Amino acid sequence: MPRFEGTILALGHRMLANIREFGEFGLLVADVGRSLFRRNFPARELLRQFSAVVVRSSTIVAITALFTGMVLALQTVESLARFGAKPYTGSFVSLAFVLELGPVLTALMVAGRVGAGITAEIGSMAVTEQVDAIRAMGADPIQKLVLPRVLAASLGLPMLTAIANVLGMFGGLVISRQAGIGMNFYYQSIINVVTIPNLLNGISKTCVFGFLIAMIGCHMGLRTRGGTVGVGLSTTRAVVVSSIAVLVSDFFLAKIILIF
Repeated sequence: MPRFEGTILALGHRMLANIREFGEFGLLVADVGRSLFRRNFPARELLRQFSAVVVRSSTIVAITALFTGMVLALQTVESLARFGAKPYTGSFVSLAFVLELGPVLTALMVAGRVGAGITAEIGSMAVTEQVDAIRAMGADPIQKLVLPRVLAASLGLPMLTAIANVLGMFGGLVISRQAGIGMNFYYQSIINVVTIPNLLNGISKTCVFGFLIAMIGCHMGLRTRGGTVGVGLSTTRAVVVSSIAVLVSDFFLAKIILIF
């Protein structure tokens, strides 16, 4: 019985800690919203963070999208050939990339690279008391540190997703050509299937993904304690939580888009 009671007590403490952390996350979101309308908007820092998100992440996103498109087309060609529908590989690859693979894969790559970097950078500042120093100087650390990163991720992720969509479909074209599918037919199959609403629905989700990745990274960074060990733990946790948040939110966003 004492062991059972201890387990229940530990679960209760863990649940209360998670609820408290979720509340702190909500307060941080509210602070970011308020800092957006304050004076001294950090435009220069926003440009720097935008470069970090888009320019420095473009290579890993491009490689991931290109080879995912090639693998998807390779598997699709073999599967559709059984039903005599091999020429429609382009329709399948393009629609899959525009609606799901492009946005989700891009978000996961950015979560692993940018989200980890945000947490490590802000976490290092937190453990060395640089965040407290910003407050002591009369500045707002939310506006100086969090707001530029959140805006950069929210605005930059749609651009990366557009690049991923194009390269994913190009990778499918490379494999389709090897399978004997004409380039014009491949291109026409994309035009016939992918619509403007499809493109907008897929890209619009990435604004939410970017917001979640940056907010989770900043939240974990600001809560970092315990020196360099704490920075490592916070970085790992930020990548895991942001990746799960992307996958879970993708489901609900897809449901909402299908309803409306």
